[in-house]
Amino acid sequence: MNKHPIVLVLNCGSSSVKYQVLDMSSETTMAKGIVERVGTDEARITHDKTGSPTFRTTKPVATHKIAVGEVLALLTDPEMGVIENVSDITAVGHRVVHAGERFSGSVMINKETKQALKDCIDLAPLHNPANITGIAAAEEAMPGTPQAGTFDTAFHQTMPAHAFLYGLPIGLYKKYGMRRYGFHGTSHYWVSKRAAELLGKPIEATKIITCHLGNGASLTAVAGGKSVDTSMGFTPLEGLVMGTRCGDIDPAIVTFLMRKENLSPEQVDDLLNKESGVRGLAQMSHDMRDVEAAAEQGNAQAQTTLDVYCYKIIKYIGAYAAAMNGVDAIVFTAGVGENSPYVREQVCKSLTYLGVDFDYGANEGLKGKERELTKVGSKVKVYTIPTNEELVIAQDALKQVRANGAGD
Repeated sequence: MNKHPIVLVLNCGSSSVKYQVLDMSSETTMAKGIVERVGTDEARITHDKTGSPTFRTTKPVATHKIAVGEVLALLTDPEMGVIENVSDITAVGHRVVHAGERFSGSVMINKETKQALKDCIDLAPLHNPANITGIAAAEEAMPGTPQAGTFDTAFHQTMPAHAFLYGLPIGLYKKYGMRRYGFHGTSHYWVSKRAAELLGKPIEATKIITCHLGNGASLTAVAGGKSVDTSMGFTPLEGLVMGTRCGDIDPAIVTFLMRKENLSPEQVDDLLNKESGVRGLAQMSHDMRDVEAAAEQGNAQAQTTLDVYCYKIIKYIGAYAAAMNGVDAIVFTAGVGENSPYVREQVCKSLTYLGVDFDYGANEGLKGKERELTKVGSKVKVYTIPTNEELVIAQDALKQVRANGAGD
């Protein structure tokens, strides 16, 4: 094995390829970026080499295969690159969304893994096909380079049956795998592990509630380092109010809308996933920064949207504190969690009953940094912890490569 193993992390969406290259000897980022609008003549490429100015360009990128090629060209570029040759990459780590109940950890990409991804397309129709395409593109561009996958659902495979089963005929679970799966697992794993370190306790002795608040958002109850419940369900639609997703609703609303609005299943799915949540409530941008700014200017609907958004978080925190019979720490992470002092304050001022003594001064203006947000002596600690899913994926990939004797 190379003394300085280098891992390329790929996160392939339906029309994008996010990437990050890490030197695993120091676990530091060498470069990162994104290719957006894949499949168009005006794809946008953004590349950040650590310590250098950001490079941006727009050009035709017809396929994920071409996008991966553009990424590798940037990484090996004499000026903007960070490696001399593609062969310097020890392993590729893929973020993959859904594998049903097949895997409870990271795995090497092989025929079995790829078949599992295909088998779960019905469970993640927006994500799995893109993951499959990205894996194929990486394999073709880097033949012989070991590839590993880290599943969004894997961390939640420790949930007990009473947490993951729905009140539906059990035959539907056995036939279709209809159960709670949960997502954002890599993020929940990372920040709960870090929170235990900040608490100064072995993670096996902790009860932590992690709040991953981004465009997609979920909460997880982590007891003893294991996920015991999480707010996203069979799909990423369930749970909190999100950027464009509705979160929890009465399921009868679906058939009601189909009858009253004469909507097809596909149209209802589109409405609930893409036109609801913050966007649908506020009737403006789904970006929380825009909604907060509008509320500050007196927009009543924007303020109501924020109230609904925060109230759902408060309810889930209360539920998970009850489910674990206590909580040691609450963690805010991801885009909104790390960068919205307003959301953190509105949530935490309703948690005094748990023993949260919130430090409003420490919270004010805080964006994107790790910090404790409670006063000395607070029974329950509150932290902001920037998530680092890419590092977890890189660690998993390297672990798999070494365990399987690949890349030596």
